[in-house]
Amino acid sequence: MPLIISHVDMRVRDRAKATEFYDAFLNLLGAVKDEGATFTTWQIPPRDAPPDWEATEWFGITEDPVMTPNATRIAFDAPSRGTVDAIAVYLPAIGAKNIEQPHAAYGPNYYACFFDDPDGNKLEICHLTRAASD
Repeated sequence: MPLIISHVDMRVRDRAKATEFYDAFLNLLGAVKDEGATFTTWQIPPRDAPPDWEATEWFGITEDPVMTPNATRIAFDAPSRGTVDAIAVYLPAIGAKNIEQPHAAYGPNYYACFFDDPDGNKLEICHLTRAASD
């Protein structure tokens, strides 16, 4: 299936601090961290990925000490409602702000938890029910 987005490169004030924050919950989604000289990215490799596999879809952060958060929200897909719940419990301990506890945000098939990262970037962990057995 074609993708509409290749990657997201978000600005953060302190890359080291933000890397700790994002790694704390993205690894729960199966994401693997990769650090470059000026950026940090996370991607989810396929189970059968060869050693030289390179991501075509990723989330990344780049340091910009004068960044200003805006109203744009980035949502991360969770494999289940239970994953959304587990991450929501974990968020206060890793420094998330303005946490809105998980709920059926846009109807019974859309379950999400909304929050801000330590820099004020708006985020979401969500699970969309795709099948009756989900």
